[in-house]
Amino acid sequence: MDTDVDVLVVGSGPVGATFARELHEAAPHLTILMVEAGPRLTDGVGANVRNLDLEDRRCVQRRATAWTGQTTSDTGRADGHLASRPGTFLVRTADVSGDDQTGMPAAAMSANVGGMAAHWTCACPRPGGSERIAFLGAAFDKAFDRAIDLLNVTNAAFPATEASQRLLQKLSTVFDRGRPPDRRVQPMPLACTPTGQSLPHWSGVDTILGQQQRLTIVPDTVCRRLLHRDGLVYAALLAGRHTGETHTVQVRAVAVAADALRTPQLLWASGIRPPALGKHLNDQPQIVSALALRENGVTTPPGPARETADRRDLLTGVLWIPFHEPDFPFHTQVMQVGTTPIDVPGAAVLDRPVVTWGRFTTKEIRPEDRVEFSDTDLDDFGMPRMSIHYGLTERDRATITRAKRDMVAQAEAVGDFFPGSQPRLLPAGSSLHYQGTVRMGQSHDGASVCDPHSRVWGFHNLYIGGNGVIPTATACNPTATAVALAVIAAGHLTAKLER
Repeated sequence: MDTDVDVLVVGSGPVGATFARELHEAAPHLTILMVEAGPRLTDGVGANVRNLDLEDRRCVQRRATAWTGQTTSDTGRADGHLASRPGTFLVRTADVSGDDQTGMPAAAMSANVGGMAAHWTCACPRPGGSERIAFLGAAFDKAFDRAIDLLNVTNAAFPATEASQRLLQKLSTVFDRGRPPDRRVQPMPLACTPTGQSLPHWSGVDTILGQQQRLTIVPDTVCRRLLHRDGLVYAALLAGRHTGETHTVQVRAVAVAADALRTPQLLWASGIRPPALGKHLNDQPQIVSALALRENGVTTPPGPARETADRRDLLTGVLWIPFHEPDFPFHTQVMQVGTTPIDVPGAAVLDRPVVTWGRFTTKEIRPEDRVEFSDTDLDDFGMPRMSIHYGLTERDRATITRAKRDMVAQAEAVGDFFPGSQPRLLPAGSSLHYQGTVRMGQSHDGASVCDPHSRVWGFHNLYIGGNGVIPTATACNPTATAVALAVIAAGHLTAKLER
């Protein structure tokens, strides 16, 4: 490993990969070191494991989390208890025996090359209305277009079928009135390459990185601390996760993209503690249900369906009902899964097309929703142990009640709920879309951690990235937005390094 590099990137997920790709394209001579706390899962660099056959996928998912000793489940439950999804592990910072909307008991993370992009569902919707970061203006739109290119996003992931077109028509009748064309019901923008087969090839970090010549990725390596003086980071202390051996790397600049929980953790461990650090933690309350579609006049109520190993393998299409204020302050994705099976409790099989209907709502953003870090206790990575303080406000609960009520009414035009699959709120943290903990701001007023270029206030060469930078209350999947912010940040960083 080099001991002197131009740029250190902490975290190998889609945002870290964006920093590396954009820096390399703008200045190919720069040396870039990327460190990742977890292992390499595939022969390629951060490939999406959903492209593997089922047995190979299970193998790499087990490898990603074997050290935790935790049980994983595609449904988020195992033996009646919370479980992380395959390839991820629960943070476990709160009492999971109480209210499942307090303390974010379902909060989970990944530790592997590729980050969450090794496991994600690839939804990349464009934010709208108040989801957008207004002070970025047209710069955000330009950067978002670049993010779409980097992620290889398409609205044609699945071949159009007669069933998918009928569903689109039904949903459009319910939702499209009064919406501009770009906010009407439409195929979900997905990061993937259509194959002409039943499933596309899903994008991972390998898609973003392309052919890198001067990027070194070092797995199983934790960045323990950033060394800094007078607003300049000059080095980083790295530690082998298995050996504990440490060494120091000299740097010209650092980009920390370690997710919305571990990015503030590293800053805290480094003595970089602006007032807003870890505060304004923003999740997206997630509501799910499953329906059998009415086809050719069939109205027989459905019976429960049998389970499958990974329901995402059964997709035949995904439709998007965009966030649109004030009448629809939600983001909804309607996932078509053919004629069962889906993982709904029970064992009967129904010969009718099925959709899972997932809705995300916005959360009222408050500084008291936060992640805190210990000055004495360490976690399994040797970093300050975190604790999450999070709860729903009365406004949040009213929004959730409205979302569930509307789902029931709107479903009448589409199909029939499976028994036990009426709209239900998942435990807090289930979305995996945590935001706000290192939020961007327009001015250095103590309410944000970084400036509009994602540079930490008071520092010349320390940039941060990831969903945690997003300062707005969003309902849509945040990955493409986070990648867009990294595009802006990388451009600013490159300009500084090249002066």
